[in-house]
Amino acid sequence: MRILMVQDTDWLSKGPFQQNHLMENLALKGHEIRVIDYEILWRTHGTGRLYSFRRVLTDVSRVHRGGEVTLIRPAIVRVPYLDYFSLALSDFFEINRQLKEFKPDVVVGFHILSAYIGRQAARRNHLPYIYYWVDVYHRQIPLKLYQPIGKMLEKKMLRVADRVIVINDKLQDYVLKLGSPKDKTQVIRGTVDTKLFNIDTHRGKVREQLGIREDDLVLFFMGWLYHFSGLKEVALELAKNPDPKLKFLILGEGDAYTELEKIREAHHLQDRVILTGKKPYQEIPEYIASADVCLLPAYTWEPIMRDIVPIKMYEYMAMQKPVISTRLPGVMKEFGEGNGVIYVDKPEEVVAKALELVRTGQARELGLKARKFVERNNWDRITDEFERILNEVIAEKKARRP
Repeated sequence: MRILMVQDTDWLSKGPFQQNHLMENLALKGHEIRVIDYEILWRTHGTGRLYSFRRVLTDVSRVHRGGEVTLIRPAIVRVPYLDYFSLALSDFFEINRQLKEFKPDVVVGFHILSAYIGRQAARRNHLPYIYYWVDVYHRQIPLKLYQPIGKMLEKKMLRVADRVIVINDKLQDYVLKLGSPKDKTQVIRGTVDTKLFNIDTHRGKVREQLGIREDDLVLFFMGWLYHFSGLKEVALELAKNPDPKLKFLILGEGDAYTELEKIREAHHLQDRVILTGKKPYQEIPEYIASADVCLLPAYTWEPIMRDIVPIKMYEYMAMQKPVISTRLPGVMKEFGEGNGVIYVDKPEEVVAKALELVRTGQARELGLKARKFVERNNWDRITDEFERILNEVIAEKKARRP
């Protein structure tokens, strides 16, 4: 099977997300995958050039060794807001080029701009189209003026896609309200590589490398450091507790990194708030293994966070770690009570709750429950289910094709 996937984010520098895992696993099964992406981090990671030329990278594998895809990055003009217009034009030509050269059996779209262009091209060429939701995409558009336009395009695609796939029940509720047909909307849940994320194979050198002692209590967060992630509030609460054994390990980069550095300096937390920056995916289990309690302390009122379940949750839980999360609706609906996740109302409550879990001896039991929950799903099962849907929509489209 030849699969063309299009997305409005960076395949190499962001994530890895659900689609990275899924496409590489499909490649391991012998399918041919081409991905069209967007250099979304050009403002902070670019070279300063005003124009980025088209690039084609072959044999790209981020998370599953041997699961190689061909990555195509269209040319863009590197000028704020003009980059979207240039991307739309580049995507139009690139997607149509791939339909002629690659001749895919199916098109899979993530996000909005490239997904909409991909849907239109698939329709003209009588190809099946899958619209895949791992987030509420229009809420991620930086310029709020464009968000209603993004929502309008989402509604159009949801109504006409051959299948709409979402990764949790809360997202399913959301897309159904936007007009996605119930009989064409399916949930394929997020999951994790339980062989890689296994506490028994990662006893951890990270504590020693970072100067963390065995009797230290380590709170852990990983991912993109958004301002709404609640990390600054957790760091400030940590500053109120003078215990030098209480530490906050943060893995990742992003908008809040500089402010976290300032908080660390202002409150003399150099040995207690540890910022590692971004790390290779294969090293992540070792960092989670070093933690006592993992965190998802995002603002509950932030629209971006309300309906999603970040893949980091499954990775935390697979490593037998208790997780403290704010009461995010998508997370609460996915994991419920009694499955290793404890909820608080706001990020300022995280430190006290973590101390309570460790003091009362609940942390280990919660970690075992968390691992048991995520073991229900695995990438083999998820990939097989997605593959089945692809074959189904391809067969349906062929039966209707003029």
